[in-house]
Amino acid sequence: MKAVAYTHILPIGDPDSLQDMVLPDPPAPKGRDLLVEVRAIAVNPVDGKVRMRTEPAGEPKILGYDGAGVIRAMGPQAKLFHRGDEVFYAGSIARPGTNAELHLVDERIVGPKPRKLSFAEAAAVPLTAITAWEALFDRLRIPRGGPARKEGVLIVGGAGGVGSMAIQLARQLTGLIVIATAGTRESQDWARRMGAHHVLDHSSHLGVQLKAAEVPLPYAFITTHTDQHWATVCEALAPQGAICIIDDPATPPDVRLLKTRAGSLHWEMMFARAVFATPDMEEQHRLLAEVSRMLDAGTLRTTLAENLGAINAANLRRAHAMLESGHTRGKLVMEGFG
Repeated sequence: MKAVAYTHILPIGDPDSLQDMVLPDPPAPKGRDLLVEVRAIAVNPVDGKVRMRTEPAGEPKILGYDGAGVIRAMGPQAKLFHRGDEVFYAGSIARPGTNAELHLVDERIVGPKPRKLSFAEAAAVPLTAITAWEALFDRLRIPRGGPARKEGVLIVGGAGGVGSMAIQLARQLTGLIVIATAGTRESQDWARRMGAHHVLDHSSHLGVQLKAAEVPLPYAFITTHTDQHWATVCEALAPQGAICIIDDPATPPDVRLLKTRAGSLHWEMMFARAVFATPDMEEQHRLLAEVSRMLDAGTLRTTLAENLGAINAANLRRAHAMLESGHTRGKLVMEGFG
C-alpha cells in the first residue's frame, strides 16, 4: 500500500522528515477492528508533536489520526457496521495512523460518515469534535439543553480546529453564552461564523475585555497557549468554576490560583479511551454518530479550511509546517493518494 511515514526525527523543512513509501498491507482485521480504505485525512498539531518526540522503533512510523473512508473488511467480533459502509474517525495514538491507503481501527471509536459531506469535509471533523465534545460534556460536565442562561463558557483559541468545533457544540447544545477568543481579525471573523456570541482579542488585554463583557464564567476551555492565558482565565473564572486544557504548557499551571474560587482543573486527552480500552470506549462511536447526524441536519458545519490536494509527503510536510507556524484556522485536509 502507499503510505507517508518517517524513519528519523527531523525538522519539517528536511525533505526526509516525511517520505512517500510503499509498505505491506495491514493484516486481516481481528476482534472488533475494521480495515478501512482511506479516502481523505486531516492533519492536527498532535501529528507534529509525535513526529518530533517519537523515534521510530526499527520500521517506518505512519502518522495521521483523522480519517474518512470505506470499510473493506471486518474483524469477527465487529457488529456496529457493514462492509462497504462509509465511516470517519480519529484513530488511536498507540497504533499506525491514517496516512496510508489501508488502516486498521477499532469500530468502537468510529462513526458513520455524514451522508451530505464529502470524504474531505468529513475527515476534518473527528479528532476536533471528539476533543471538544469530551472537554465540554465529559470533563467540564456542562449540562446539555435547557433555556438560555446568563452565564457563559469561555473558549480560548476559538479559530483553531478544536476551538471551531467547541464553539459550535456549545452554541447548539447548551444555553450558555459562548465567548471565544482569537488573535487576528480574520480569526475573529472565523470564530463569529462558527457561532460565538462574543469574540475577544486574546493578543491584547484579555482580562480587561473579559471584565467588560460582564458575563459570569463557570466554564473555560483553553485550547492553546495555556502558559500565556492561565492567570487571566483563573481571575475571570466564576466561583466553583472549572477549566479544561488540552495543550502541553512548558510551565505547569499554578493550580493554587484556583483555590480561592474553589475552582477545578481538568485535562482532556481524546486518545485516552482508545489507548486504555476503557469500559466506555464506545462512547466515541456514539458521539461521532450524533455529530454525524448534526452535520447532515446542518446544525454543525465542517471546519475544513483548506484542501491541500493529494495525500503525499510533500503536501503533508506543507501541512505540518503550516500547523507549526501557529496561525492556521480550521482544519487542513488531503484526499486521494498521489
